[in-house]
Amino acid sequence: MEKLKCKARAKINLALDVCRRLENGYHEVRMVMQTVDIYDELEFQKRKDPDIILSVNSRDYLGDLENNLIFRAAKLMKQRYNIQHGVEIRLRKNIPVAAGMAGGSTDAAATMLAMNEMYDLSLSREQLMEQAVGLGADIPFCIMGGTALAEGIGEKLSPLPAPPSATLLIVKPPIMVSTQWVYGQLRLDMLERHPDIDGMIRALEQEDLKGIADRMENVMETVTEREYPIITDIKRMMMGNGAVNALMSGSGPSIFGVYLEEDAARAAAVYIDQTLRTKGINAQVNVTGFHNMDS
Repeated sequence: MEKLKCKARAKINLALDVCRRLENGYHEVRMVMQTVDIYDELEFQKRKDPDIILSVNSRDYLGDLENNLIFRAAKLMKQRYNIQHGVEIRLRKNIPVAAGMAGGSTDAAATMLAMNEMYDLSLSREQLMEQAVGLGADIPFCIMGGTALAEGIGEKLSPLPAPPSATLLIVKPPIMVSTQWVYGQLRLDMLERHPDIDGMIRALEQEDLKGIADRMENVMETVTEREYPIITDIKRMMMGNGAVNALMSGSGPSIFGVYLEEDAARAAAVYIDQTLRTKGINAQVNVTGFHNMDS
């Protein structure tokens, strides 16, 4: 196969708990991950020379090429499986950058999946997930997709039933949050409560959307919301405009609200966008939904 196009979908955390800090500096987590229907678009084409060429529609995204997750994923696949040909990768970036939605990780996952197919490597998703851990903790989930319980540093994945259909409003305010900084500021000994992960799993098994929404919780909010009050403001606007619950994804700053009706979500999107713009804040606003891997 000479050319291939694919979609790299973003994720949200329906629940995120941090259990303890590990001796290697990482943190042990327990979280419920969910793929959503916001996606980047990637095009791959084989090259006769061995080079990896990467271009993107967003000038601010690439940064240092050697540290870009797409480039690193392609380089890993070439080296590990002795691929002599190069690859040209064109990325159309739609997922908000540095948003707590695994935008870079899902692009890397799509790259590994695409190169597996293009070069007829016949690797299973499980094999690719094992290879991906060294690149980033979210990449194995992005390869797997759907709904999953993530444990360890996020690489130990157990598939879960998909949530019932709902509409999501996702708002990313124009701030940058360092995941490393948030983990560094997180005081596990000061946490008053932890997410009910087991209750969330039961609600998913029972297809109970209200039970899922009621258990949405993220311990990272104790750091990021305190530093950036706009996150609290956006959550309140979502809840005041029809959301059954609202939560920050990952270390932030994106916030998602769960809505029973698409019309209500779209009306809330307009209201929040206009309200923020009157304050001189240009946020990225998306109306989307859960992505079921079987659909």
